[in-house]
Amino acid sequence: MSNDQRIRILLAEDDPDDRLLTRRAIQKSRIANTISTVEDGEELMDYLRREGAYEDPDDAPRPGLILLDLNMPRMDGREALKKIKSDPELRRIPVIVLTTSEAEQDILQSYDLGVNAFVTKPVTFDGLADAIQALGDFWFEIVKLPSERDANE
Repeated sequence: MSNDQRIRILLAEDDPDDRLLTRRAIQKSRIANTISTVEDGEELMDYLRREGAYEDPDDAPRPGLILLDLNMPRMDGREALKKIKSDPELRRIPVIVLTTSEAEQDILQSYDLGVNAFVTKPVTFDGLADAIQALGDFWFEIVKLPSERDANE
């Protein structure tokens, strides 16, 4: 993937260890995309709406893909997903739930709210790296994602 085709990944994850492991898994998988992180749903919405600490568009480039944890403080992933998918300016951004939950209710609710994929985090680093590689192969090599220009129309 060339530099002009890179897609920004926005990881919404409250656990610093999980953020670090996900970043390392992305690096290990050689996914040539940039990654930004936020720590909860409120910060995620500030980033996406370019509010608060993210008012400068250079500090909050539009992501091409969101990796979303469900269980975060302040605003959880379910509420953030609901807001993203109900906002005409944000709803086209693909969202992948990446969580430890295997609860059928979480899966059903996530799809009802418009998630594009639900992935349960593997328990080992190698398992996470393999899952990230598979996600990268699918989302960045096979799927046609809307460009930032398309998202603003």
